[in-house]
Amino acid sequence: MTTQEPELLKPAASPQGLHAVVISFLAGSVTLMALAWAVDLFRQIGLNIYNEQYVAAMLGLALATVFVSRPLRGAGRPTLPWYDIVAALLGLLACGYVAINYPDLLARLWMRPMDALIVGVIILVLSIEGLRRATGWAMVILVLVALGFAVLGHLIPGALQGRDVANDRLVIFLALDTNAVLGMPLMIASTVVVAFVFFGNLLNHSGGGGFFTDVSMAMMGRYRGGAAKVAVTASALFGSVSGSAVANVVSTGVITIPLMKRGGYKPHHAGAIEAVASTGGQLMPPVMGAAAFLMAEIIQVPYASIATAALLPAVLYYAALLIQVDLLAARDGLSSPPREMLPRLALVLRNGWPFILPFVVLIYALFSLNKRPEFAAFLAAVSVIAIGFWFEWRKRRQASDAAADGPGLTLRTIARVLRDTGLSVTDILMIATAAGIIIGVMNISSLGFAMTLVLVQLGNGSLLLLLLIAALACIILGMGMPTLGVYLLLATLIAPSLVEIGVEPIAAHLFVLYFGMMSMITPPVAIAAFAAASISGSKSMRTGYTAMVMGWSAYLIPFLFIGAPALLLIGTPTEIIWTFATAFIGVWLVSAAVVGYLFTAANAAQRLLLGAGGLLLLLPAQVGGLSSDGLGLVLGLAAALWMHLLPAAQKT
Repeated sequence: MTTQEPELLKPAASPQGLHAVVISFLAGSVTLMALAWAVDLFRQIGLNIYNEQYVAAMLGLALATVFVSRPLRGAGRPTLPWYDIVAALLGLLACGYVAINYPDLLARLWMRPMDALIVGVIILVLSIEGLRRATGWAMVILVLVALGFAVLGHLIPGALQGRDVANDRLVIFLALDTNAVLGMPLMIASTVVVAFVFFGNLLNHSGGGGFFTDVSMAMMGRYRGGAAKVAVTASALFGSVSGSAVANVVSTGVITIPLMKRGGYKPHHAGAIEAVASTGGQLMPPVMGAAAFLMAEIIQVPYASIATAALLPAVLYYAALLIQVDLLAARDGLSSPPREMLPRLALVLRNGWPFILPFVVLIYALFSLNKRPEFAAFLAAVSVIAIGFWFEWRKRRQASDAAADGPGLTLRTIARVLRDTGLSVTDILMIATAAGIIIGVMNISSLGFAMTLVLVQLGNGSLLLLLLIAALACIILGMGMPTLGVYLLLATLIAPSLVEIGVEPIAAHLFVLYFGMMSMITPPVAIAAFAAASISGSKSMRTGYTAMVMGWSAYLIPFLFIGAPALLLIGTPTEIIWTFATAFIGVWLVSAAVVGYLFTAANAAQRLLLGAGGLLLLLPAQVGGLSSDGLGLVLGLAAALWMHLLPAAQKT
């Protein structure tokens, strides 16, 4: 598959024997530790531990997992090299020392004790190497640049000049302080993220992913361009809980991409549609791939505020994609799949309705019971296990070949999910560790203030220019990284600068999330588009550029909700309704211009009118006022009438 990882970064190919057992034990321990924390097990058995002790233990397990599952020399070695074993043990011992002795270390940190310095050096060095193995060199270079600034920043003249910090103080602060590695990013990643990834993996392995695809096929398959509409709806449903755009592409794309190709869509269109739809799943409430929970913790607002604010922008995103696939089908004369290929909605719901219950449990626990996100995810996962066991029991009772392929869970599957979850979250834990290092450098060296000042100076007093610079930085920094890692990094580096100049915190964080996600479909490193291209059999770059075009709305929507807070449900009901209605019409007109079809094929002048009218309608009222909306409606109506009446006149 031509996706995201070079050979160096892949786990060892089919590890055998003791090596496989060690990987499973360490990865499973990562997941089990997070679940134990989610249910407050440690306190219930009499262990009143600091958050930092838990985080240190999780970091040690994550480091050991990375070193034993991703050997230095790549996949294919029959045995694990001795130096990887040593690195794994050092990571466990250093982090274990911190976890056990943290209360004593905390009381002595101001003295810069030698034991704190030693374990600090080990943790930082191994974390950087673990980050390299998990994500490649790009993120490592960013961390090294930050560390270089911390050491030499006081020698830089001008606005970027940093504080002079002693090296031993720097190491101890970065490795052991709550404002650095042991701080919020790693705490959130090792609690909320692990719990939601476990929930998503369980749901997929139990048959929930297939249920969402079948529901989408039953609901949308009979309409024009139904195969693509199935892909969009299935990816929106499953992508919200998967936590990864690439995982979403691979999970649903193996079904929807061949379906689209059989329906007449060209391979690069099929791949692009799946990539854009899967990427948008991370932007769709209520779960948003767990990014909403990270955002709520970072900016200290209720989770419900994030989910409601993200709703209308996500609706516009998917509306634009659905409109485009519909008009594309009309333009190219594509039909819906044969009815015999489509499941009946009543039958799908009758057989799979229990898979709706975990979402009911999740939402009820979050909104009605006000439970912590990780505990709510745990409750939802327990409900999935119960449903999976019920399906498995029913399969065994039926004892037929047809039932053997149905949904269900076994103890062996749950053990595999525990291991797979631990393996998949190690990348995010390493990125969260890197984010902690960068945050620590920004705190101790004044880099954060300097970056804000430089960004404001680059913007030259123009909010639009500053937002353009921030958007470009988000896309570049997000390339090749997993979803949650993208957001963690951008929330650390870019969002504070936007907030500092007066952008609403929720708007600023949603802005960086959107553009971080766009790195998934923006060449040259469009990992979601490339994964889809490998399934569709199309050229990777062509699929990536097609995905950029079809995902045009996501490059524009973040600017809209910063200029028009009503799209984030901030304002009066009249403002919200008017802003959304005009934006929806604008999305429709621009989508028609992009595809080149409305009632009939559009010529260049008609596309220009449609695009201009749509952009004027999308222009926030605070910028263009009602006059821009009125002009946009006039232009759009003129183009629509021209396209509608001209064919009729030609027929007569």
